[in-house]
Amino acid sequence: MEHSALFLFLFLFFFFSLIAGESDDVRKSLIRFLEKLSPNDPQLAQRLGWNASTDPCNGTAVGWSNLTCIDKKMAVQTISLEGMGLNGTIDAGELCRAPSLVVVRLQDNFIRGILPAEISNCTNLMHLYLGNNQLVGGLPSSLADLGNLKLLDLSNNNFSGELPAALSRISGLSGFLVQNNNLNGSIPGFWFRNFGAGYFNVSYNQFAGPIPEGAEDIGSAAFLGNQGLCGRPLPNACSPPSPSSSPSPSPSPDQGKKDHWGTREKLILFSGYIALGLFLLAYAAYRVLGKKAAKRNKKIVASESSSPKSSFTMNKTVATGSEHPISTESAATEGSTLVVLKKSTTTAAELKFEELLKAPAELLGRGRFGSVYKVVMADGAALAVKRLKDSGGSGAEFRRRMVRVDMAARHPNVLPAVAFYCSAQGKLVVYDFQQNGSLLNLLRGSNRAGGGAFDWSWRLRVAAGIAEGLAFMHKELDSEGLIGHGNLKSSNILMNAGMDPCISEYGLVVANAGDGADKADVYGFGIILLELLTGKPVQNDPQELAKWVNSVVREEWTVEVFDKSIVSGAGASEERMVQMLQVGLRCVNPSAKARPSMDQVASMINAVREEDERSLLVSESE
Repeated sequence: MEHSALFLFLFLFFFFSLIAGESDDVRKSLIRFLEKLSPNDPQLAQRLGWNASTDPCNGTAVGWSNLTCIDKKMAVQTISLEGMGLNGTIDAGELCRAPSLVVVRLQDNFIRGILPAEISNCTNLMHLYLGNNQLVGGLPSSLADLGNLKLLDLSNNNFSGELPAALSRISGLSGFLVQNNNLNGSIPGFWFRNFGAGYFNVSYNQFAGPIPEGAEDIGSAAFLGNQGLCGRPLPNACSPPSPSSSPSPSPSPDQGKKDHWGTREKLILFSGYIALGLFLLAYAAYRVLGKKAAKRNKKIVASESSSPKSSFTMNKTVATGSEHPISTESAATEGSTLVVLKKSTTTAAELKFEELLKAPAELLGRGRFGSVYKVVMADGAALAVKRLKDSGGSGAEFRRRMVRVDMAARHPNVLPAVAFYCSAQGKLVVYDFQQNGSLLNLLRGSNRAGGGAFDWSWRLRVAAGIAEGLAFMHKELDSEGLIGHGNLKSSNILMNAGMDPCISEYGLVVANAGDGADKADVYGFGIILLELLTGKPVQNDPQELAKWVNSVVREEWTVEVFDKSIVSGAGASEERMVQMLQVGLRCVNPSAKARPSMDQVASMINAVREEDERSLLVSESE
C-alpha cells in the first residue's frame, strides 16, 4: 500500500511538472525584462499583474496582461507592449529565456539603446516589432540566426551601418521594414517575391548602389530617399562601368608645352561663350518661370474664392515647434500669419509663406470643404496644402482648434499639420506630402484591371491603425470639449512610406452637432471599414454603401458582401471577416447613441487581429 501511494505521488509530481506552465526562472526573467524597459515606472510590472508567484499561462491566474500563451505547451507565446511610453532598453538575454516566444510587440514607444545580439537566442521568434522607437547602433549579424523569422519591423529609429547580408538568406522572411533610419551600404538580394504589398521598405536611409534583381514589383516608394540607389523600380538607371583605357605614350617636353598653352587659350575662349550663354538662358528662364509662378500663386490663393482677386499678406512667421512656446490665446490673436507647428520631414528649409505661394502647385483633389494641392518647394521637397472653403467657426476658433489638435497629434497613425495660415481671405493647412496616396485611390486601383489586390492581413492592419489613431485623438482631445475629425473618409486616410494608414485633416472641419463629434467619427470609420471589407469605394453618398451591406446581410448572403480578392486569398478566415463586418455595421447604426465609442471599436478590432495572428502562427508551426 505504501509503495502504491509513493508511486502515485511521484506520478502526479512529474505529470503536473510537465503542464505547470512557465518556470519560476522564466517569470522572473520576464519581470526583469519589463523593468529594464520601464526604468521610470517601477510599478508597471505590478499594474500589469506580472508576478513571479503566479503562472502567466494558468487560465485561472489573475494578472499577466499584455501577453498570450500557447495552450498546448502552457508557455508564453506573445508579448504586446506597444504604445506604453516605455523609455528604457532591451535586455534580450532576459527576454529570450521564454523559449516558446513567437511574437514581440514593442513598437510606438521611446525605447533607447541598441538591439542586442542576444536577440538570436529567441530561436522560435517569428514577428519582431520595434518600429517608432529611439534605437541606435548597427543591426547585429546574429539577426540572421533567427531562422523562423517572418516579419521584422525596425522602422522609424536611428539605426546605422550596413544590413547583415545573411538576413536575405532567411527563406521565410515576408516582412522587412527599416524605413526612416540611417542605414547605409548596399541592399542584399532578398527573396522579393515573398513580400506582400507594403511589407518591404528601405526608404529614407543612405543606401547606395544597384537595387538587386527581382525588386521590380515592390514599387519605387519602398526605395525612395536613398540618393545613391539606382536601377528598377527607381526611374534612375545605373551607370555602366567605364572601360579601362590603355596608358598613352608620354609626350616630349616641347610637345607637352605647346599642347598645354593651346588648350588653355581655347578654354578661356570657350568659357566666355559658355558664361554668356548661361546668362542669357538664366534671364529667359527667370522671365518664364516668374510668369508661371504668378499664375500658380493665383491658382492656390484665389481658386474657389468668391472674390475675383484674393491674396494673403503675411506679417510674420510664428514658429512654435513641438513645445508650443505660444499659447492658444496668443495664436488666436495673430492675424495673417503662417503658424509653423513642426519641422517638415520632407524639407530642411525654414517654411515661409512667400516661398509657399511662389512654389509650383498641382491640384490633387477638390471636395465639399476645400481643395488639396501638391506644392513643390525650391529644394524639391513636396508638401500638401489644403485650402478650406468654410471650416466652421471664426478665425480665432480655427486657430485655437489647430493648436489643440497639434498638441494631441502624437500618434503614428495621425498625420500632424506642419503649419497653418488664417486670415479674412481664407485658411490654409500644410502637411508633409505622402507619396503612396490615399486609401480611396488604393481601393479604386485594386478594382481596375492591372491594379494590385491587397490581402486580408493588410486590410486588417489598416483598420486597426485607423481605429487606434482615432481612439487616441478622442481621448487626448476630450478635456476641453471634444474635437472630432469632422470629415472622416477614405480619401483622408493617407498611406505613409511603410503603407501604414495616417489620418489626415484631423479637426479641420467642425462636425454636425446632431450626432456629436465622436459618434460622427465612429460612423465615418464604419464606412471606411465597410469599404475595406467589400472593396467598394464610396462614390457619392456613404449611406448607400451601408444600406447595400445591410440588405445583403438581411438576405443571409453575407459572404457575397466581401471583396472576392480577400475571400480567395491566403490566410483569410470567413469567421473573422464576419466579426469585422459586425463591427462595421455597429459603427454605421442610424442611431448615434447605439454606436460604440472609438476606444471600444479599437479593442474589438485588435481582438480579431490577435486571434487572426494566433491562427496564422498555429498553422505555420504545424
